[in-house]
Amino acid sequence: MDKFDVIVVGAGLAGLAAAYTLAGGGAEVLVLERGDYPGAKNVTGGRIYVNPVQAFFPMLRVNAPFERPIVREGITLLARERALNLEYHGGELEREPHQSFSILRSRFDRWFAEQAESRGAMILSKTRVDDVIREKGVVCGVVAGGDELRADVVIACDGVLSVVSEKAGLRQPGKPRDHAIGIKEVISLDPDVINDRFSLRGNSGAARLYVGEVTKGRFGGGFLYTNSDSVSLGVVIGIEELLKNGGIDAPGLMEDFKRNSEIEILIKGGNTVEYAAHVLPEGGFDSITTLFGDGILVAGDAAGLAINIGFTVRGMEYALASGYFAARAAIIAKGKGDFSAGSLAVYRKMLEESFVMKDFRTFRHTPGVISKSRIFSDYPELAGRIFRDIYSVDDRPKEALFATLRRHLGPGELWTILKDLAEVRKI
Repeated sequence: MDKFDVIVVGAGLAGLAAAYTLAGGGAEVLVLERGDYPGAKNVTGGRIYVNPVQAFFPMLRVNAPFERPIVREGITLLARERALNLEYHGGELEREPHQSFSILRSRFDRWFAEQAESRGAMILSKTRVDDVIREKGVVCGVVAGGDELRADVVIACDGVLSVVSEKAGLRQPGKPRDHAIGIKEVISLDPDVINDRFSLRGNSGAARLYVGEVTKGRFGGGFLYTNSDSVSLGVVIGIEELLKNGGIDAPGLMEDFKRNSEIEILIKGGNTVEYAAHVLPEGGFDSITTLFGDGILVAGDAAGLAINIGFTVRGMEYALASGYFAARAAIIAKGKGDFSAGSLAVYRKMLEESFVMKDFRTFRHTPGVISKSRIFSDYPELAGRIFRDIYSVDDRPKEALFATLRRHLGPGELWTILKDLAEVRKI
């Protein structure tokens, strides 16, 4: 073809969602993917929430190759010498339809690409996009592999360091404080071993977050998700934190995390079958890029659509939804024969009216609140000391519980906690 209706750059969740929707709407769409196949380069912690996008992609619950439904939630405060675990298991998490699943992108993205192709989308892998084509200020295609490929609309879904949106003038190079780096290993384990270690039955799954010593008291944390026959284990740390005080050995954090007694017992006997690192958007609402321009739309991580809420990290459903809405905006523009920024602005309106922007506005202040160093350094240590003394029994008379708390929570400590709780009210 000399020209496509839409060229989608990137076969991640946003790009495949856009391609699936566009092809279903009768548009001629080409997806350009740099990896060897869709999912080859795509990295995620490993959990997807289905409810928000069920109406857009009803086939997900029926056919998608998810790993395990998450029925147990856990948070662990890791101090240097001790740990405090909080686990939640509710009957509503056991019942269908399950709200979230663990996921391996190499499997899921390949499946999703097949769904898009079955509708008529064309996916071209091993193809790197180096630039956009602009005529009179309007984006009208891309330069890929030395060739010029033209389209009425380009949808940039090429990840957090989006070259396409930057070349189109819609974003500036990212700021360290708005990004983090994630390091992840997939560790194979027998399904029965997984069930035994995480108190699971059948194909049910667990999710755990870790805060404190995992990042040496810096902004970030660890995660663990159980898959069908493996666990996804990883560390996320803010890039700004990596650069402070001469830098931190990020791969070393991962190795230390694996050796922590809380983790070591859970992965014992497992073999690492996948290792990956990835830059993540962490800036929230205030770091969302410009979402549209003349002849171009931006979706998924390329737009900064991911949220770290503290007790959970969400991004995949925002990628799917933004890809869907970008496709709908392109289809509407095609119907009008108008691909200007004014016409494509309906994309932003769709996002604003959906759960996507409503969530981002609700948690707008979260990055500032959870980036406080005390959350990752002081509080895990404080909690560890309190519970150490609560459970301690020696040859002296046992101290009253309130006296123990009062000894650890002096006026200065209480005042600091109250101030931090006041900040938490923002989220």
